[in-house]
Amino acid sequence: MPLFAVPLLLAAVAPISSPPARLPAPSATRLKADVTAMVGFGTRHTASTTTDPKRGIGAARTWAAQRFTEIGATCGGCITVERIARTFTGPRAPTGVVVEDVLGIQKGRDPNRVVIVGAHIDSRVTDVMNVTSDAPGANDNASGVALVLEAARLLSQRQFDATIVYAVFSGEEQGLWGAELLADTAKARGWKVSAMLNNDIVGNTVGQGGVRVADRVRVFSEGIRASEDLVAQQGRRAEGGEDDGPSRALAKAIDGIAGTVPGGLDVMLDRRPDRFGRGGDHEPFLKLGYPAVRFSVAAENWDRQHQDLRTENGVVYGDTIEGMDFPYLAKVTAINVATLARIAGAPAAPDEVTIAGALSRDTTVKWTAVPGAAGYRVRWRRNDAQDWAETRDVTGTQTLLVQVPVDDNFVGVSALSANGAESLVSFGGRERRR
Repeated sequence: MPLFAVPLLLAAVAPISSPPARLPAPSATRLKADVTAMVGFGTRHTASTTTDPKRGIGAARTWAAQRFTEIGATCGGCITVERIARTFTGPRAPTGVVVEDVLGIQKGRDPNRVVIVGAHIDSRVTDVMNVTSDAPGANDNASGVALVLEAARLLSQRQFDATIVYAVFSGEEQGLWGAELLADTAKARGWKVSAMLNNDIVGNTVGQGGVRVADRVRVFSEGIRASEDLVAQQGRRAEGGEDDGPSRALAKAIDGIAGTVPGGLDVMLDRRPDRFGRGGDHEPFLKLGYPAVRFSVAAENWDRQHQDLRTENGVVYGDTIEGMDFPYLAKVTAINVATLARIAGAPAAPDEVTIAGALSRDTTVKWTAVPGAAGYRVRWRRNDAQDWAETRDVTGTQTLLVQVPVDDNFVGVSALSANGAESLVSFGGRERRR
């Protein structure tokens, strides 16, 4: 059956300007140099020395701050460096430890709307309480930090509507503490976080037992939201929106964006918040309601994670640089960069989209206006499908979809910039009484 959409009090979107030119490709050589530098600090355990200028977490964090400063110098100071810290106590730090995040902040035209890309710099060996042994942490997670720095180098050459925060966390191995610190900071400062991309273990293609997977990367995202109370979860269940929350919308957008990156990777849209029974630095952001996902390699090698450096029965253990694939890491970086550029260059997603049409063949769609939006894209699909199938670009904040029965279709709306950059899609649900 053909689908028709009749606009209600709307006009077509005005012609858009040309999209910006494609960003340069990430440098595998630059990524390797940054990973090599981080491995050179010996250990980056969160509770390791902060006074030695060449070894330990303190030296590593200072180096990261210097890298942001160097990158900012190439764009006239467009990136400012901030270091935020808090003392945390827990089973893995019973006497307390100061957790510090190093941030590179690239101000956008809207200083309060923020896109975050982050990775943890701390490392560990087999005994998480061992703060002195060498813990090179090449793939877990110098790979992610190198990606964040390379994203800053490439994106700093442009200005965006949203502010981009490049985050280097510590305290991940002790309890996701650095991410918790930044999530709390975002809330305290009133940031409107459009997306958070966590990159953790993103630089190897040879996994456990020698299996090689070099053509895809996993992107993990939540379905039912961690931030929703029981009533909101029941509402999402009633509307069928389990696969369309903000973080899942972000993951789906990444999947589509990856298809536009030359020589890129397939994105495996992993419908879990993280690997089975495990977690990562995106989770504190999810708890506060921010859209957040985790990038991770397709095939992990557990012999090279959280291991003392040794060789036993011919098996090499330890997270060393020899286990990495830098052209692959460059491809994961390219997907991150393209995603950040799109979301930071687009307006915010509509805060609320509502649909109505019970006992009707037509669906009425309404949404909140988004500051700076040049238009909106209404998307819909049959509710036995996972991907949006139909679209219509409009102006205004209301439309009528004729012969699109609400019982059998899901609807979402995104905001468009003047050059066609599209926000994440906000899923349509029932209007709630306030």
